[in-house]
Amino acid sequence: MLDYSALRAVSAVVQTGSFEKAASLLNVTPSAVSQRVKHLEERLGIVLIARGNPCTATEKGEWLCRHMENVGILEAELFEHLPALVDPAEPEPRVTLHIATNADSLGTWFLAPVSNFARRSGYLLNIAIDDEDHTAEWLQRGRVIAAVTSLEKPVQGCRRMFLGALRYHATASHDFIARHFPQGVRAEAVGNAPALTFNQKDRLQSRWIRQVFGEDLTPPTHWLPSTQGFIEASLSGMGWGMNPALLVREHLDSGRLVELIPGTPLDVPLYWQINRLAADRLVDLTREITTAARHHLC
Repeated sequence: MLDYSALRAVSAVVQTGSFEKAASLLNVTPSAVSQRVKHLEERLGIVLIARGNPCTATEKGEWLCRHMENVGILEAELFEHLPALVDPAEPEPRVTLHIATNADSLGTWFLAPVSNFARRSGYLLNIAIDDEDHTAEWLQRGRVIAAVTSLEKPVQGCRRMFLGALRYHATASHDFIARHFPQGVRAEAVGNAPALTFNQKDRLQSRWIRQVFGEDLTPPTHWLPSTQGFIEASLSGMGWGMNPALLVREHLDSGRLVELIPGTPLDVPLYWQINRLAADRLVDLTREITTAARHHLC
């Protein structure tokens, strides 16, 4: 028999990051939260919460939290049809959906559809950011209920839908081109010109170089974990970067930025993968996302 008061305590601690905030959310004392979590961990013989500032879930704790997320979705549907089941003495139940996406999708097309969904549904959202090649790992580890990912193969237990391709252009300022490519944009020069890299997982620059020159080059790079920062750094002549076409179209049209080699975009296919247990109850979320993707992606 599952002890749902203990499961909710674990989920609340992970959601809020502390036992004190979880107690406030659940309208109980911090001691009660601590005891519920402790007893559940002792019963299971595993640690569910890594104590710290903030407190975070262990791998097993993440799976428990996703279970509670699915329970919350089911309860929200049930309470909608049977409102008399809601205990007026209990805090209003609010379900937080955990979703992962890549930073460039969030910075271009993704925020509008999830905002539309959130306004209508009453769900809260926790959106995690990771490279599109790695967001599927969040699904595989049970850390999120859905993700925008470049992984074509369906994650076990998930439904997969093709969204389209996010197009990138290798862009830089006129000043940068003049300084670093006086003899033209050739492989040797690209290998020596400072690039812009989001983080260690970002392989877009390498993929474009391989696509255009057929070589593996490692140019010097500035590390800049910001989608908008990439644009500003490109405009300032700091480096060249792979920028989403959705964000640089006006800059390219005005001539403030130029493509290193015109007509050489890099298209990154994206997929929406969502936990099968939640998919039928989050049809509106999937519809919003796929509709926006059809409008903005290639």
